[in-house]
Amino acid sequence: MRTQVLVVGAGPVGLMLAAELRLGGADTVVVERLPAPLSQSRASTLHARTMELLAQRGLLPAFGAPPHAGTGHFGGLPLDLSRVPSPYAGLWKIPQPRIERVLADRATALGATVLRGRAVTALDTAADRVTAAVDGPTGPSTVTADWVVGCDGEDSTVRRLAGIPFPGTDGTRELLRADLADIDLPARRFERHPRGLAVAGPVAEGVTRVMVHEYGGAPRERGGLAFGEVAATWGRVVGEDISGARPLWVNAFDDTARQAAHYRAGRVLLAGDAAHRQLPVGGQALNLGLHDAVNLGWKLAATARGLAPAGLLDTYHGERHPAGARTLTAIRAQTLLLLGGPRVDGVRALVGELLRLPGPRAHLAAGIAAVEPDPPGRPAHDPGASAAMDAALRAARGLLLDLSGSAARTAALRARCAGWAGRVDVVGTAPRPPGAPGPPPGAATVLVRPDGVTAWRGGRDADPEDALRGWFGAPH
Repeated sequence: MRTQVLVVGAGPVGLMLAAELRLGGADTVVVERLPAPLSQSRASTLHARTMELLAQRGLLPAFGAPPHAGTGHFGGLPLDLSRVPSPYAGLWKIPQPRIERVLADRATALGATVLRGRAVTALDTAADRVTAAVDGPTGPSTVTADWVVGCDGEDSTVRRLAGIPFPGTDGTRELLRADLADIDLPARRFERHPRGLAVAGPVAEGVTRVMVHEYGGAPRERGGLAFGEVAATWGRVVGEDISGARPLWVNAFDDTARQAAHYRAGRVLLAGDAAHRQLPVGGQALNLGLHDAVNLGWKLAATARGLAPAGLLDTYHGERHPAGARTLTAIRAQTLLLLGGPRVDGVRALVGELLRLPGPRAHLAAGIAAVEPDPPGRPAHDPGASAAMDAALRAARGLLLDLSGSAARTAALRARCAGWAGRVDVVGTAPRPPGAPGPPPGAATVLVRPDGVTAWRGGRDADPEDALRGWFGAPH
């Protein structure tokens, strides 16, 4: 098989990336080791920026009306996420199997090929291609691709085969987790006991998720966890017998914190948990991975099609590696607050006081929601051009937004940007009523990338050509 991009892993990140690649016009094949999608809920929390990205691509209607998940937290301390500057401020709950179904439907509808029951066993990298050895239901085969992206989880085969270092720290604390049926438990939200931490709450109709940490317990070997161990630990920490429940799923995870030294090695790239591993506190791992996929998709598609300017693909590591590092730092701090035992009670009290102050609260909330206003910036938006903006972003095209309110200026910009037609839409706002404030100085023109990020701002007389060439390559 021959394709432009081979995506390894059909979890949410791999499927989101496949859809983004197809929107950008790149031939895409996805291979997945598992023969069928998993049914466990696993990750289910979506934050504001993730909801914005799903809305930009027109995907939110497929999820119906996801429930709002209430107050967020930082290391188990209440943190209000409803005030971040986003129309989707707060926490939203969509079970991972449903996310995967919607994204799989999206990717295949756009023309991606998804092959299950196929494991990559080797990579042979040449100057102009990568050949992957694949073991499948009918025996070994090969897929030759211009590019390969590992979206195959924290134990990534692609990362190992590409020789990408994965520095960080091993786990010293663990959380046991189980989804249970046939039991009625009181809700517990980061409930601290003398011997550990306990969490319990519904995740679906008739299903309760419990999580428990016992102070001083070292992480165990991965796999093979029995529900009896979860029930015994719960009993020691909470003093409650849950052994009569029917386990639907059990697992253990620890506070290992690692990040790939580089997200790209030649023609091999990493996204999602393949690029970073962390304690899944507050659902940030899923969100971080989806953001990787949307950042990478349009850049890799343009590169695969020969349309990208020099250095565009390198901006993926340049932007997403620092974002991952910031998230890992915050999660390390949360881990200490959450699982540190009685010795951190003083620190918890102090951080709790800080979270009641507007500045620290807003800073931490924006970081978790990924809506901080630092470069490369927040999505541009103007109510006078929202429909046309939506159409451009839904198709993953760039957007040159004229905020002057002058139809003549918008027409002149369209003529100036004709060489980027099909890659960049030029959209103008409606004329402003007399006396209405105009755009801020130096921001009459805004260039928005296909991932919804503001790439450039210019004044009324600014020429966007250099910015267009820098992000979208040479004109036709």
